[in-house]
Amino acid sequence: MKKLEVVALNISMFSLRRYCIVVNTAIVIGIALVVTHVVLADTPKTAADYAADPALMIDAYRHVEAASVSDAIEQLLHEKRYMSHRMQAIFPTKFAGTALTVKLVKEENHDVNALTGMLKAIDSGGPGSVYVMTLEDGADIAGMGGLMGTAMFSRNFAGAVIDGGVRDLPQLKKIGFPVYSTGPVPSTSVSHYRFGGMNVPVICDGVKVAPQDIIVADQDGVVVVPRERAPEILVLAQHLDESEHSMYPFIEKFHSIEEAVKQFGRL
Repeated sequence: MKKLEVVALNISMFSLRRYCIVVNTAIVIGIALVVTHVVLADTPKTAADYAADPALMIDAYRHVEAASVSDAIEQLLHEKRYMSHRMQAIFPTKFAGTALTVKLVKEENHDVNALTGMLKAIDSGGPGSVYVMTLEDGADIAGMGGLMGTAMFSRNFAGAVIDGGVRDLPQLKKIGFPVYSTGPVPSTSVSHYRFGGMNVPVICDGVKVAPQDIIVADQDGVVVVPRERAPEILVLAQHLDESEHSMYPFIEKFHSIEEAVKQFGRL
């Protein structure tokens, strides 16, 4: 019996040692995976990385501030690509996506199909689309309302930017669909406008917008990023964002914005 007990004990000790080895190995592998993930996550992306992965680039634009994007464009392109204070959001929001442009031209008519192209444009969009509409002399005309907004929302548009008015705000706020416009008005474009084209270059609040340009919007306003320069603009905008966000605790600690600007070179 004692021999059997010794054998059983030896087997138990062997099993315990084997179990400990397996557990320790799993822990080491787990730690290695976590460290690898952290290192990869902290590795800054390059313009080439973003150019090779448009979806990653659009997602990254959702995490930078519109002001930093605007500054990056000014530094790289020496151009004004932001819309004016006239463009206001119906509620505080932040989004980024690709422009789906629509143009309406002013024309009194009784044609039931005058705006059919506008509806087809909405139904052609999808996840990440930003509906960018211009209305000729449209400050007091609602370019879109609850029906169009609900359709965009159902198709997972990122948002809408209307160089004209908007209506049906209770519905738009209820579903949480973000819209920038020149302001709320109760009017309609029906019988007063005709569809002038989709995915064509437009001038929205004084800024040129081409199809597939990237629209970045937050509480500071709306910025249009030319698609062909989007990767390098993003990298610089991220750098500007990081610098500014690092300055806040510095200023709070040393109580000097002058020293912060000297230290970080950002204003």
